Amino acid sequence: MITAQVILKQGREKSVVNRHPWIFSGAIGRVEGNPANGDVVDVWNSKARFVGRGIYNDKSQIQVRLLTWNPNDAIDEDFWRRRLRRAIAGRQALLEAPDTDAFRLVYSEADGVPGFIADQYGTWLVVQFLSLAVERYRQTILDILVDLVAPQGIYDRSEGEAREKEGLVSVTGPVWGEIPPDMIEIMENGHTFLVDIKLGQKTGFYLDQRENRQKVSKYLFNKEILNAFAYTGGFSVYAAYAGAKRIMNVDSSERALQIAERNMRRNGFGDREDIYAVADVFEIMRAYRDNSWKFDVVILDPPKFAHSKRHVEKATQGYKDINLLGMKLLKPGGVLVTFSCSGAVSADLFQKVLFGAAVDAGRHVQIIERLSQSSDHPVLLTYPESEYLKGLVCRVW
Repeated sequence: MITAQVILKQGREKSVVNRHPWIFSGAIGRVEGNPANGDVVDVWNSKARFVGRGIYNDKSQIQVRLLTWNPNDAIDEDFWRRRLRRAIAGRQALLEAPDTDAFRLVYSEADGVPGFIADQYGTWLVVQFLSLAVERYRQTILDILVDLVAPQGIYDRSEGEAREKEGLVSVTGPVWGEIPPDMIEIMENGHTFLVDIKLGQKTGFYLDQRENRQKVSKYLFNKEILNAFAYTGGFSVYAAYAGAKRIMNVDSSERALQIAERNMRRNGFGDREDIYAVADVFEIMRAYRDNSWKFDVVILDPPKFAHSKRHVEKATQGYKDINLLGMKLLKPGGVLVTFSCSGAVSADLFQKVLFGAAVDAGRHVQIIERLSQSSDHPVLLTYPESEYLKGLVCRVW
């Protein structure tokens, strides 16, 4: 039973009518009733007409996370089961793929489960409850996933800034089934990788780059490659398989690069003369520039530089600096593969940043391919924020 209503200010219902799932505090005129954080509330426009139903949280700037625009939808176990079943059905091709067993199973708002992520790594699931809307139904969601997926175990990585903004503390550790080992072996497009789901970045592996690693491979045969921000060597394994001549792997994490070396060996590339450098990427690239090192291909896959709109200006400077260095390190006709995973930096802005880097580098740069996140990270048209990963493959003269 719904006992509270959130009334929007006049003229502020457009995004709700257009099915965007967030209502910010500034759009709310008043709240009728006395909802506790985590309660289901109906959202009305300024004329007291129903426009949506969601979860209330006055500790967050996103004060209501909308779940449905249908007044007949009860937010109960059947509701969540329908949403999760639909998300899993959308990954059926991956579930049946003989050469891949790691992918995103549920992608938050894009799958109608706001703030919830479930990644499948072989027989294991890693979950993140990043909003109060799903934290409120934690056990229900876990029980449904067990029923639908039957994993060997589920590990929780509900941590970080997103939970803090929701007024939640971090929660990590096993939450169902067996406790996973320190390293899990997965398969991606026929390649094997070791993944640390307990301590690794994100949920352990950059699943959103799966299709890009495959697409970029065609540029790598017999090439000298700089793989900056190499992490555990995802792009490097694909490069070695594609016949790359030599790969320079750079990352600030010694442990990540140790796993990268292990991944290369597991895929039959242990006898290569590749290099693994533990260093600050910006610093080592400047050193390469000063010593006139040149590469055929530079791959730049940095972590998120902009966590919100207020960080965009600083982030764009970081993207410009790293891409300027990348361009200067390329031989004429070389290939720059560059990414931004900052959702606050649009694809248009990212391209403008590269334009500025090209001008400053004095290089002629052509875009030859555009890349995005893998298909298991779908973009919901009514929620453009679900598109965050931008990639460009450029020819640099």
